[in-house]
Amino acid sequence: MAIAALVTWVLTALGGFYLLAGWLSRGGARQGSGSRLPVPVIFGHFALAAVGLVVWIVYLLTGNHALAWAALIILVPVAALGFTMLARWIPARRVRATVPAGQQSAPAESNFPVPVVAGHGVLAVVTVVLVLLVAIAG
Repeated sequence: MAIAALVTWVLTALGGFYLLAGWLSRGGARQGSGSRLPVPVIFGHFALAAVGLVVWIVYLLTGNHALAWAALIILVPVAALGFTMLARWIPARRVRATVPAGQQSAPAESNFPVPVVAGHGVLAVVTVVLVLLVAIAG
């Protein structure tokens, strides 16, 4: 189960990298871009998830069970930031539908592919559950 958590975590991260790259390439981090996703929230989510993944890998290499709990604790704010971004992305997605073709007034995140957002979220939930189960099984 611990390896399954690693696999889902890495797949979640790949989806997140894709979304982050798209957001950055469309100017989401520029001030005045109209993005509904605050830069500290985006990069906080990314940084904490990356730290948690490193902690999980170290747990797998060492077997130190305290690290499994540490990874789970790190995932709590990662999930909170993720839900915050989801809640702010939904209205941005709706804005895109109302912007006439050729205009660039829609926020950068309005172009996120729904399947990638959904897959990222589902994999994130699966990752949290697997990490929780591994930590409890200790």
